[in-house]
Amino acid sequence: MTVDVRAEAERIAALGASVPRVARDPVNQAMVNNWVEAIGDTNPVYTDPASAIASGHSGPIAPPAMAQVWTMNGLHGTRAPDDPLGAMMAVLDDAGYTSVVATDSEQNYHRYLCHGEQVAASTTLESVVGPKRTALGEGWFVTTRTDWFVGEELVAEMMFRVLKFRPPDSEPARPAGPPRNPRIIEAGERAEGQIRPVISADTEFFWSGTRAGELRIQRWGDVLRHPPGPVDPGGDFGRVPDYVVAKGTGTVFSYVTHHHPPVPGRPLPFVVALVELDEGVRVLGEIVGTTPDEVHIGLPVEVVFLRIDEELTLPAWRPRT
Repeated sequence: MTVDVRAEAERIAALGASVPRVARDPVNQAMVNNWVEAIGDTNPVYTDPASAIASGHSGPIAPPAMAQVWTMNGLHGTRAPDDPLGAMMAVLDDAGYTSVVATDSEQNYHRYLCHGEQVAASTTLESVVGPKRTALGEGWFVTTRTDWFVGEELVAEMMFRVLKFRPPDSEPARPAGPPRNPRIIEAGERAEGQIRPVISADTEFFWSGTRAGELRIQRWGDVLRHPPGPVDPGGDFGRVPDYVVAKGTGTVFSYVTHHHPPVPGRPLPFVVALVELDEGVRVLGEIVGTTPDEVHIGLPVEVVFLRIDEELTLPAWRPRT
């Protein structure tokens, strides 16, 4: 089926903002408590009424960054029929752009939300740009704007952009490029929604290695250490670490089979294993290339590298043959 993506984008944008979707719960302390605990926000104006009043508020307030939380659909929720993002996603699915990854978001807050206020959200399709060639594959950048209201008052707004792309293995064949490390494989749908690690001065060498198809293990003198750390485990504060490139073979030391909740880009169930390398250290990663019921403690495995994009490649494991 041939889909005119631009024409459909213009049609959906012309429909304007969706009907405001009212939050299923008013702003409340219980949800605020969960949020600040998960985020690690210790500002007392969110949890202590006396501190909030002393800071000039009439009572406890909600963190501004929680704006989107109040109107989320929940685990079993569905998109509204007039939701422009859902409509545009369906158009691109029909055109063969079946994978999605969020690229950026900007939020503006006009005031704090107070306990008991009922928030409503409305979304507009701002733009659809493409097709663009990206590291993930050919795709379209879809931008929406969501406005949050209390009554008629605008209290917050968010620009949200996603890349809806065609997985590389579903694209037409292209001329072969330079030879690549056979252990590096395209992540495909696994790239969807991938949580990105925090890369520091102490771990940059490791992630540079995965991009090159090398499993680099930090070395302090004769001691190998993983995950990498900033200080010599032997207590020599003047020592500077280097690294060795592991053979990339080992055995499953422990593992967990993930059944729920759903994870973007990964069919359920899938297995995450702690692998003991032949060099003696243990490295965590997903098991690919087999079914969960074939994974067991002691299973011989070898490393592969899942290329998420130009900046990120993750180590994973597959059974050795």
